Amino acid sequence: MINTNIFKGRDLVIATKHEKEKVIAPILERELGVNCFVALNFDTDELGTFTGEIERYHDPITTARKKCLLAMELNNCDLAIASEGSFGPHPSICFVPADDEFLLFFDKKNDLEIVIRELSTETNFNGTGIKSENELQAFATKVNFPSHGLILKKANDDFSEIVKGVTKPDQLNDTFNYFISNYGTAFVETDMRAMYNPTRMQVIAKATQKLAEKINTLCPDCKTPGFGITGIKQGLLCELCNFPTKSILSHIYSCQKCACTKEENYPHGKLKEDPMYCDFCNP
Repeated sequence: MINTNIFKGRDLVIATKHEKEKVIAPILERELGVNCFVALNFDTDELGTFTGEIERYHDPITTARKKCLLAMELNNCDLAIASEGSFGPHPSICFVPADDEFLLFFDKKNDLEIVIRELSTETNFNGTGIKSENELQAFATKVNFPSHGLILKKANDDFSEIVKGVTKPDQLNDTFNYFISNYGTAFVETDMRAMYNPTRMQVIAKATQKLAEKINTLCPDCKTPGFGITGIKQGLLCELCNFPTKSILSHIYSCQKCACTKEENYPHGKLKEDPMYCDFCNP
């Protein structure tokens, strides 16, 4: 059986160069009792960048795991956390952009890896080609500039020259005029790095709180941290025809150390599903 207080007083390295520690550290220090510090001499951009000039070759969880392992090695630490975000269309809501954040907590000493995902529509993610200062200002206003940073380049798929972290109106206008004067084209997009995007930082904070709650959820049998959802069961009954629907009936919880599992029915509080989501009543 694992000691339930295995994190208190331990050093935890945060694998980031984009100031995510501002929201991650206070939550984990409060909830877990750890001492957080930022990885030194560690360039997370080597594993991929949002702007595309360095391609990310692995999925988000694999990339976050690599960040943790490298940060622990470089900083002689056995406890780490890393986040990895991606941006694009929401997987189930048409025409809505989404911030898809993964946080991975790695305890090398106890061979524990705890992961959470936060999929949020709270994002200003956007980008467009611009030809005039009026178009530039309209876009900047739409994406909450200057509180949120911008990136400018020649074209969407041209990474030969990029100006990141634009946060001042004069800098924005000068950079735009530079690209127009030299290349005749300009593309502007939101800077999704956490330190230039307060909206994303809030999503990371929400994800960190969710992660802390999962870490503090212990297996009923062996008391291992991270007892969480590993599957779902569909089949919530339609309130009209009483046939099973594809909606979630229950969540399956399991432990990564022992064989303990638990099923929680009606996780969202609904005992029946609306007929509009029933394939029989609304084919």
